[in-house]
Amino acid sequence: MAVVEPVEHHVREMPPGGALQTPRATMRALGAEVVLGDLTRPETVAAALEGVGRMYFAMPVSPDHLLAATVVATVARERGGLAGLVGMSQMTVSQMSATSTAESHQQRLHWLVEQVFNWSGLPVVHIRPTSFLNNPLFTTLAAQSIRENGTIALPFGTGRTSPVAVDDVARVVATVLRDPAPHAGNVYELTGPRTVDMTEMAEEFSKALGRAVSYLDVPLDRWLAEVLAKAGLPPHTEQHIATMARLHRENRYDRASDDVERVTGVPAQTIESFVAARRDFYLG
Repeated sequence: MAVVEPVEHHVREMPPGGALQTPRATMRALGAEVVLGDLTRPETVAAALEGVGRMYFAMPVSPDHLLAATVVATVARERGGLAGLVGMSQMTVSQMSATSTAESHQQRLHWLVEQVFNWSGLPVVHIRPTSFLNNPLFTTLAAQSIRENGTIALPFGTGRTSPVAVDDVARVVATVLRDPAPHAGNVYELTGPRTVDMTEMAEEFSKALGRAVSYLDVPLDRWLAEVLAKAGLPPHTEQHIATMARLHRENRYDRASDDVERVTGVPAQTIESFVAARRDFYLG
């Protein structure tokens, strides 16, 4: 297996309680051949696709997302021989149209990328996870406020959500890549096993951590100014996270699917089990 690590989009991964590592080192440790390149450059993509029959396309939040996907689809179609192209999208796309405007720039790029992949004629499988349990909103920020005052402090109001663990998404992707033919043309919407409001989520944290955790609903404007604006994120990323917070508050994340279990045969992790496995990280 060859993996392209985009030059322009390095991401460092910090597993809760783990050591800092790069995706490159992680993939090499698993036996993958890593190609350092740029997904916006056709020659890079062509080199990475040499001898490859199945491809997984995913990028960090980036304004170059559509350009990279278009390059990938164009090169893959020209070369031929691809048995499966698995594209990482977002579940918000399922609620979008060609003219919707309530979503973030990144979510709009995901919608457009799906159109490009579909038009390419390649054997595409779209993976649409909802928000990740591993997102800093539910990990780093939650751990900080839990340690400080026993709360999860977010601006989600009474909106419901069903975040999914990255491990569950990875299992779906791996299952599809092993034998893409039966999945070609399908869309898989990946969520946790049920939707919860933030009070219910705090109860799941309480059970997992063995201490009282409550939800503190922070006004959206205050959270954007006092938390998000001080994170030092690129404007494109900041706008995406701000939109996610607003859409949560508007109940746009109230959706649940059993696609994780349908594809892999194993149910998605519950919030309680995810948090319990990272108890030391949350409690410090």
